[in-house]
Amino acid sequence: MNIGFKQKKFNIFQKFSLLLVPGFLSISTTLISCSVETPTTENKSKDFTATTIRMGYQSAGDLVKLRGGVEKRLQPLGVSVEWAQFAAGPQLMEAMNVGRVDIGSVGETPPIFAQAAGTSLVYIASRQPGTGEGSGIVVQKNSPIKTLADLKGKKVVFQKGSASHYLLVKALEEAGLKYGDIQALSMPPSEARGAFIQGRIDAWVTWDPHLALAQKTANARVLRNASGIATQGGYYMASRQFATENSELVRLVLEEIDKVEKWAEQNQAEVVKITTPHLKINEDIIKEMIKRRSYGLRAITPAIMAGQQQIADLFAQEKVIPKPLNVKEAMLTTEQYAAITPTTISQK
Repeated sequence: MNIGFKQKKFNIFQKFSLLLVPGFLSISTTLISCSVETPTTENKSKDFTATTIRMGYQSAGDLVKLRGGVEKRLQPLGVSVEWAQFAAGPQLMEAMNVGRVDIGSVGETPPIFAQAAGTSLVYIASRQPGTGEGSGIVVQKNSPIKTLADLKGKKVVFQKGSASHYLLVKALEEAGLKYGDIQALSMPPSEARGAFIQGRIDAWVTWDPHLALAQKTANARVLRNASGIATQGGYYMASRQFATENSELVRLVLEEIDKVEKWAEQNQAEVVKITTPHLKINEDIIKEMIKRRSYGLRAITPAIMAGQQQIADLFAQEKVIPKPLNVKEAMLTTEQYAAITPTTISQK
């Protein structure tokens, strides 16, 4: 169930809805870090102002939340943790934009849309990229659509502003098609799944667990997965103000997230056991989803941001966003990254 909130600002993705399809159709640096021991309530540092951290996660669930490590790490500091669930990355970014979420994990695309809308959100860590098998463009098993080129003129559903948005644009480019060559329609994954199963759409661009569900329960055929396309791995984001005023807390949260990621990589059977009752999905589907996930955090580096810039440039080229943007403007300074980046996470 998604967590609702009253918006105090405009929806940061709303302004792009008329740009997404023809006819105005509207449619989840190498850094220097210092090792600091976890403070106790007696000797705690004053390098933070927050007494509560609000963490956002997507409908696929969050193993960090289920393990409870962040709460245990911050409790001696007198800091509590609140969790909010969202259908996809764009909704999480909007919640962060209006001050309802402090830290959250999204794919590579939502931060670009958020920055293009003028929000003050920053990259605080990157996730290790996977093989791309956990995201894909799917069609019905007996669909006459056999190749990406066959999508021309067809109704293709995806969550605008999500990683699926980038996968679709890049896959169309690969097939020699333009974004305007398809009927692009935006729909949250939970709604799109029903429309796909009922045969009301020609193709669906989505990610796990929705992709695994479509494959296992609807015999969906993968037209193109994200292999060789989605190589960024996604990001942990924060509001600039929160990250700069609470560098110590951000570092501790990232340490705990990375601990969970490394544990999960070595204990996938246990991950399935923990995740299955939470998602209320058949265990075989969870196993497939876990098998093709990637684990671990990476520090924000120039090389990673160069890859992110390429995505932003493609969106500007295809007029998905109204003008080019510089992703460096959504970064912290080298000194600020040094304060929030644990030495325990990959610096590559």
